[in-house]
Amino acid sequence: MENRASVFWWVSFNQSSASLEGPASLPNVKISEQKKLKSLVLSSSHLSSWPAYAPGQAILQNRKPCTLPEWRSTSKDHVPLSISKPRYLEDLESHLRKELQALDLNKGKKVQELKLQPYREVFEFFMEEFKTYKPLLASIKNEYELTIAHLREKIYSLEAVNGVLVTASDQCTRQILAFQEQEKIEITKLKEERLYLLKLIDKMKEEKCSLQTQVAKMRKAVAEEYLRYLNECDARKLLLIDLNEMYRQKEELKHAKVQDSKGEDTVKLTLALKIARQDLTKVQVELNTMRANYGDVVPRRDFELHEQKYNELAEKMSTLQKDFDDLQEEYETMLDVHKQVAEERDQFYNDLINVQRSSTPRPSWDKCAEVIAGGPERWKVVSEGKTSDQLVDILLEDLGTVLLREMDTFVGRGRSEKIPIYLRCDGLVRNKKLTKKDIVAILREIWKEKIALDQQRGKRSSLSEFFLNFFQRKYGDAFAFDWTYSIYESIKLYRTNEAMSLFHNILMGNLDEGVYHSHLLQLNNLLRELTAADTANTGELTNEQFTFALKAAFSFKTDEEIQELVEAAGHKLDNDSVMYKFLFLEDEEGKTEPLITKLKNQYTNEKKTFLQELRNELGTLMEVRPDDLRAAFCIVDHGLNEQILDSYICYAFQVPKEQLDPAVSIPIDALMQRLMAGDIRRQGTFSGDQKNLPPSHTAEETEVPTST
Repeated sequence: MENRASVFWWVSFNQSSASLEGPASLPNVKISEQKKLKSLVLSSSHLSSWPAYAPGQAILQNRKPCTLPEWRSTSKDHVPLSISKPRYLEDLESHLRKELQALDLNKGKKVQELKLQPYREVFEFFMEEFKTYKPLLASIKNEYELTIAHLREKIYSLEAVNGVLVTASDQCTRQILAFQEQEKIEITKLKEERLYLLKLIDKMKEEKCSLQTQVAKMRKAVAEEYLRYLNECDARKLLLIDLNEMYRQKEELKHAKVQDSKGEDTVKLTLALKIARQDLTKVQVELNTMRANYGDVVPRRDFELHEQKYNELAEKMSTLQKDFDDLQEEYETMLDVHKQVAEERDQFYNDLINVQRSSTPRPSWDKCAEVIAGGPERWKVVSEGKTSDQLVDILLEDLGTVLLREMDTFVGRGRSEKIPIYLRCDGLVRNKKLTKKDIVAILREIWKEKIALDQQRGKRSSLSEFFLNFFQRKYGDAFAFDWTYSIYESIKLYRTNEAMSLFHNILMGNLDEGVYHSHLLQLNNLLRELTAADTANTGELTNEQFTFALKAAFSFKTDEEIQELVEAAGHKLDNDSVMYKFLFLEDEEGKTEPLITKLKNQYTNEKKTFLQELRNELGTLMEVRPDDLRAAFCIVDHGLNEQILDSYICYAFQVPKEQLDPAVSIPIDALMQRLMAGDIRRQGTFSGDQKNLPPSHTAEETEVPTST
C-alpha cells in the first residue's frame, strides 16, 4: 500500500511536470550523473512510505466508498501531519533541482527540450527502482513519448506552413504597398492634370468673354459704318444728278449760241443726226456679220491647189498602209515559223543529247538475272517493256533493299530548321526493316486518317507534320522517329512503286497534295459512271457500255485517249464484257491495274500540254506578274471561273488572295516549275462535279473507290 501510494504520487508529479514542459526531443543522458544517482539508490536499503496516509486521500480517488484507508483501520492513534520526506525522494528532488539549475536557458527553442530531459532521467530512475510497476510506468512513458513526438511533427509541419504563410503575407504586403504607391502617384498626376484643366477652362472662359465683347464692339462699328456708307452713297447720287443737270444746261446754252450764229434749223439737224446714227449702226452690224462668216475663207485658187496636194498624199498613204499591213502579216508569219523552228531545234537538240547518251554500247541487261533476287524468272517479269532508265531504278531498288535490311540503326540528322520536322532528332534511331507490304498498309492508314482529320477541321493540314504526329500518337514520342526514318528511307528507295513514289514527292514538297486528291476524285467519278451504267448490278459491262461510261466520266478527253483507256482495260475483257470492278483493285504492295496507270499518265501529259500553251501565251516575258498570269490563263482556258483562277494564281505566287501584290513578279522558269508541281488542269471542257471544283477543295470530297 505504501509503495502504491508513492508510485501514484510520483506518476502524478511526473505527469504535471510533463504537461507543463511540453514536447521536446530526447537528448543523451549524462553517464556520470546516471552512475552517481544509481549508486545512491542502491545504497539505500529501505524506502520510506511517506506520504502514505493523508496525501493518499487526494491521490487515490477511485477507492470504494464503504471502505476506510488502511492507515485509519490499523491504527487509531493520532498521526501528526508534518512528517519528513523520504530520503530517496529528497535525493531525486535535489538531483532535479541541480540539473535544472545547470541548464543553459538562453538557447531559444531548445529550452523546453533541455528542461524535459532531467525529468525523464528522474522518472527512469524511479521506474528502475520500482520493478513491480516498471511495465506499467514504461507503457505510460511510451504513450507520452509517442504523443510528444506526434505533437512535435504537427508543430514542425505547422511551422513550415507558417513560414509559407509569412512569405506569402510579406509578398502580398509588398504588392499592396507597391499598388498603393502607384495609386498615389497616379492620383497626384490626376490631381495636377485636373488643376491644369481647371486653369485652362478658366482661361478659355476669359478668352470667350473677351471675344464676345470684341464681337459686340465690331458689330456696333459695322452698323455705324454701314449707315455712314448709305448716307455717302445717297449724297453722291444726288451730287451726280446735279452735275449732269448743270452739264446738260451748259450744252444747251452752247448749242443755242451756235444755232443763233449759223442760223440753221435745230429740228432738221437733230433729225439728220438721228438718221446718220441709224445708218452707222446698220453698217456696223453688216461689217461684223461679214467678218464672222468670211474671216477664215481662202481664195479658190489656193483651195484647189491644196486639195490636189491632199489627194496625192492620201493616195500615197493608202499605198504605204497596204504595204505595211502586208509586211506585218509576213512578220507574224515569220514569228510563228521562227517559234516552230525553235521548238523543232530544241526537240532535235534533245533528241541529239538522248542519242548521244544512248549511242554508247548498250549493256547486257540479261546479266542482272543471275544477281537479283528471284533469278531469271523475276527479272523477265520486271524488265519486260522497261527502258534503260527504268531498269537502273529496278536494280537500285534491289541493291538498296539489301543494304537497308542490313542496317540496324540510322543516324539522326540533327535539329536544324533546314531538316524536315519528321527527321529532326539526334542520336541513333532503330531500323524497323519494313517490307513493301507493311509500308503500303501504313501509307494507306496515314492517308485515311489525314483525310478524315482535314474534313473535320475544314482545312488541309501539312503532310510532313501529320506524318510525325501520326506515329507520335500511335507509338509515343520515344519511338516515333524509328518509324519515320524507316519509312522515309524505304519510300526514297522504291521509285518504281507508284504509291510510295507519290507519297515521297508530296512529303518532300515536290508535288502538291491536291494531285493525290484529284486522282482519287477522278477514280471516284469513273466508278460512279460505271456503276450507273451497270443497271443490272452484275459487275460486268459490254464494250460499248464501258466506252460510253468512259466518255461520260471524261468528256474532256479525245477519242484517241478514250481508246487508250479501253485498250488498257482490255485484259479484263471476257466475251466482249468488262469486269469493271476488278479495274480498281490494288495489291498489297500498291501495284494498280493498267487502267489506273494510264489515267495517271494521261493526267500528267494533259498538264504538260496545258502549261506549255500557257508558257507560249506568256511569250518572251522573263518576269511574270499576277495580272500577266491571269490574262494568260483566261486566253488559254476560257472555262476557268473566278474562284479556280484565283486559286491557281495564289498557288503560283504562294500567298493568300488578300496578300497578293500586283507589282510582285517571279521568274517564269520558277513559275512553270511551281505550276507543274500543283494540281493545274484545263477546266474549259470539264463537265459534272469536276467543272467547278478547285484543286484546293478536292480533299474534302475524295474517297478511295476500292482496294484489296
